[in-house]
Amino acid sequence: MPKRGKAYQEMAKLIDRATLYDVEEAMQLLTQTAKAKFDETVEVHIKLGVDGRHADQQVRGAIVLPHGTGKSKKVLVFAKGPKAAEAEEAGADYVGAEELAQKIQQENWFDFDVVVATPDMMGVVGRLGKVLGPKGLMPNPKSGTVTMDVTKALAEIKAGKVEYRLDKTNLIHTPIGKASFGAEKLQQNFTALLDAVIKAKPAAAKGQYLKSVTVATTMGPGIKINPVKLG
Repeated sequence: MPKRGKAYQEMAKLIDRATLYDVEEAMQLLTQTAKAKFDETVEVHIKLGVDGRHADQQVRGAIVLPHGTGKSKKVLVFAKGPKAAEAEEAGADYVGAEELAQKIQQENWFDFDVVVATPDMMGVVGRLGKVLGPKGLMPNPKSGTVTMDVTKALAEIKAGKVEYRLDKTNLIHTPIGKASFGAEKLQQNFTALLDAVIKAKPAAAKGQYLKSVTVATTMGPGIKINPVKLG
């Protein structure tokens, strides 16, 4: 395992790895340990007591965080005709149809963070599944990115909408803001995300749903939060 730098080691001294912290204390520690020369992103890592290999135990959705993510997102919209014009007016960074699909396939072009598509364009977008899927960019009705209301979708994404979904190890990794937000705003964003994940609990899930919850800044050590107190 690579040796951690001095700054990391100093930050790690502030955190007891054996302790499960309350949310408020964890957020205070996050802001104290964010010592990088850039504004670090804060991420939440949630281990769920489900088996994502089963369709009835999937957990996926999206939520607009109260204070956004602190990052402006480039949005690509697949649409035609009036819906394409609507997307341009609503502030989409890129709008198009087959020509954009070809650009992605032929030029390995990925200068965007989110993909939105109108339902009639999913035939075109579906062919990009092998390249968009692994990057988490495939539009999905559950996350509100396959929709006829492109204005609403763009407004939410630009306001700080984040998607949460299980990975292959039944973990959810989602950003909840920047270290510069301060403990209070980070706590409010964290609570909004956790509430959404708890509400998304599948009926087929048995036993303890929230197995573990950890928060960390880009360069900082993980801080474990007591999952029992979260719901």
